[in-house]
Amino acid sequence: MIQDAYLAAGCFWGVEDKLSNLNGVLETQVGYTGGTLENPTYKQVCGGDTGHAEAVHVVFDNDIVTFKDLLRYFFEIHDPTQLNRQGFDIGDNYRSAIFYVNNTQKLEAQELLNEIGPDYNNMVVTNLEEFNEFFIAEEYHQKYLAKKRHV
Repeated sequence: MIQDAYLAAGCFWGVEDKLSNLNGVLETQVGYTGGTLENPTYKQVCGGDTGHAEAVHVVFDNDIVTFKDLLRYFFEIHDPTQLNRQGFDIGDNYRSAIFYVNNTQKLEAQELLNEIGPDYNNMVVTNLEEFNEFFIAEEYHQKYLAKKRHV
């Protein structure tokens, strides 16, 4: 079954690039979610006043990769113990977050957060947030790292 997931873990360029290569992921798109401003721009989101996170919309085949397996990989590709940052990218727009689209995703994400907590000394700060709306980022952000490899 084809499903959607919305994940944030720092700059969306690297997150999108890694997730797009996971077996079972059919499509990825970068954008903004979790904030209050309608149709935010990259500059507005980076300004820190919109509440949005740089996020990746992941379309995946649940028969190939389950939501929990997708999340397990998500936790492998970033540091979920860094509050509102990843490396040198600092601000709540770079927060680690899972934006669940239904109660099943919410429960599975919470189960996994409880499961991995001890692996990170119970210091995981990944937010579990209800998905509301996804705003597609500007075209130059889409598949950014893949485009750079082909230049």
